[in-house]
Amino acid sequence: MLNSAEILSTIPSLGGKDASNNHHQNGHQPHREVVARWRVPMYGKVYEIEFEHGTASGKRVLWIDKQEVFRRDWMFKLVGEDMFKLEDKRCIIRVDPLPGFRYSYSLFVDGKSFEQFTECQAKALKTWETKLGDNCYRIVLEKNTLNIYVNGKLIEENGEFVDGGTDTTFIEDNNTFVLSARTSGNKREGIVHRLTVNGTEILDAGTLN
Repeated sequence: MLNSAEILSTIPSLGGKDASNNHHQNGHQPHREVVARWRVPMYGKVYEIEFEHGTASGKRVLWIDKQEVFRRDWMFKLVGEDMFKLEDKRCIIRVDPLPGFRYSYSLFVDGKSFEQFTECQAKALKTWETKLGDNCYRIVLEKNTLNIYVNGKLIEENGEFVDGGTDTTFIEDNNTFVLSARTSGNKREGIVHRLTVNGTEILDAGTLN
């Protein structure tokens, strides 16, 4: 089960071909040369970024959540950087040469390496995942802003002050969620956040892993 702390490393270059990703895409893409893939947590969502690099043609194609964002065919320079935006963050994919006509692929988000960015996000976010009937829910709390996202959508509810902290109640598909914040009494631990749905506590995704 994916949570905000999960890090998916880049797939190593296979000389411009990734055999595991040569598949049809809705009948429109008979062959894709995906050489690197990252999953980036941001604002309650997890974006899947895929990068194609054709070492014969110099082609570079960027996909975000299976949607083509840019395509550059027949590039004579096989290494270098490509810039794009993810939400309001500036991102860069860098292609570097390796011995033996191989290449490495690096992602930078908001000036940080992919690993640094996801580590910061893991500290800044708390995530819960649960399935109720046929519906799956991913609830993400941004600790610094106290924003709450349900399946990537920001909810507008405000917390209610209670003894020792706050409770924020929101309803999704007739299910009642309560996100509580309580002072732990421990400076190192700080505020403790718990989520219940219909009166049952849901373990955070980090605990489940």
